[in-house]
Amino acid sequence: MNIDKTWRKSSYSGAGNNCVELVVGRAATSVRDSKKPELRLTFGDRPFRAFLTSVRHA
Repeated sequence: MNIDKTWRKSSYSGAGNNCVELVVGRAATSVRDSKKPELRLTFGDRPFRAFLTSVRHA
């Protein structure tokens, strides 16, 4: 999976170190917690788009 290494912080995160960060690639997206950046979840393009759709409609 081709992942860009530029992590972005969620716009909903506060000023502290309690943030959700993500990096978007062409075929996959990785998500991590800023407190434990060594732990991350990586999703293929279709599953991540399905997740975003379900969150938007929740």
